[in-house]
Amino acid sequence: MGRPRIGLIVNPVAGLGGRFALKGTDGAALERALERGALPVAPERARRAILRLVDSGGGFDLVAGAGSMGEESAEDTRAMAAEMANLGLALVLFAGGDGTARDVLDALGSRLPILGIPSGVKMHSAVFATSPEAAGEVAASFVHGRTRLADAEIMDIDEAALRAGRLSARLYGHARVPLLRRLVQGPKMGATPDGDGELAALCNLLAAEAEPGRLLILGPGTTLARIKARLGIEGTLAGIDVVRGRALAAKDADEARILALLDAEQANALPPRVIVGVVGGQGFLFGRGNQPLGPQVLRRLGRSQIVIAAAAEKILSLDPPYLRVDTGDPNTDRWLCGHLAVRTGPKRTLIVKVTA
Repeated sequence: MGRPRIGLIVNPVAGLGGRFALKGTDGAALERALERGALPVAPERARRAILRLVDSGGGFDLVAGAGSMGEESAEDTRAMAAEMANLGLALVLFAGGDGTARDVLDALGSRLPILGIPSGVKMHSAVFATSPEAAGEVAASFVHGRTRLADAEIMDIDEAALRAGRLSARLYGHARVPLLRRLVQGPKMGATPDGDGELAALCNLLAAEAEPGRLLILGPGTTLARIKARLGIEGTLAGIDVVRGRALAAKDADEARILALLDAEQANALPPRVIVGVVGGQGFLFGRGNQPLGPQVLRRLGRSQIVIAAAAEKILSLDPPYLRVDTGDPNTDRWLCGHLAVRTGPKRTLIVKVTA
C-alpha cells in the first residue's frame, strides 16, 4: 500500500468576525469584519493542525487546493470537497465552523470521513476536534489505523429559536468522523430547563452580588441571560454584555470595546470581573461563540476574576469530565489550565479541571 493521502480545505474567512462580536462570516458580516480590520484565523489554525499531524507520525501525502484554499464562498468549498471525493483520500480535514461543515457534507455525503479543525465563530457540531493540535493528532491516529470511525452530528444554530429568545442548535446531518473521545468534541447540548431551582437561585444570587462600582462582563448563553434579566438589563442572548451595577455599559460588545472599558477601570479599587457559562455537552469556557473574550481580555482580568456559572448536571455529565479552552493563543490556553471553581448553586461549588 502507498502512503495515506489526506485532503485539506481551509475556509479563509472562517472565524473572521469572532473578536468583533459578529456571529459568523456570512454575507454582510464578512464585509463588516474586513472593514474593521479583521485578520484571517483559519490558515494559522490549519498550520497548527498540520504541524501536529507531522509530529504525530508523518508518512502521509497532503492534497490541497491552490491559492486561497476554499476560496471565499460556500460554492468554492463544495466544489473543492466534491473534487476530493475522486482522489482516493483516506480523510478530509477542513478548517472552518459549522457552516463549512455543512458545505463539506453537502459535497461529500458519506463518501469520505471528515474532521474539522475548529476555526469558526461557533462550532456546535460533533465533527470538530477540540483544538487544532487535537485535529492533527486524531488525523494521524486514523490514517495509521489506530482509530475507528463513528457517526457524528453536524449542527448549526437554530435561527428561529434565537429570534424567539432561545439559544439552541438544530441537526443538519451526519458524517463519518475518526473517534477519539478525549480529542473530538461532542455536539452542543440544549440548555437546562427553566425549572432548575438550583440554577435559578444561583442566577438570582449572582445578580444580587453585582456591586454598584464593579464592571461586570457577562458572556452569552441562557444561564447568563437569566442573570441579565435579574439585573434588569436588556442584554444579548448570543453576545457579550458589560454592566456596572445594574446599568448597561456596553451591549453585544466586541473585543476592542471591552478592552477600552477595562482601560477606564485601571484606577478602580474593585477589579473587573467576568461571568461565563459552559457549553453543554462540550465543556468549553472560551473559544466557542464568545471570542470577544480573547487572550488580551482574559489576561487583563486574571484567572481570579473568572466566575463560572452552570447547572451541576451540565458539569457532571461531561465526558471526559473537564472543561476546555481554545482561545486562539496556545500560551493563554496553558495559562488557563489547572482547576477552576464552578458555581452550580447558592451554596454549591464544584472544582473542575481545565484543559486545552
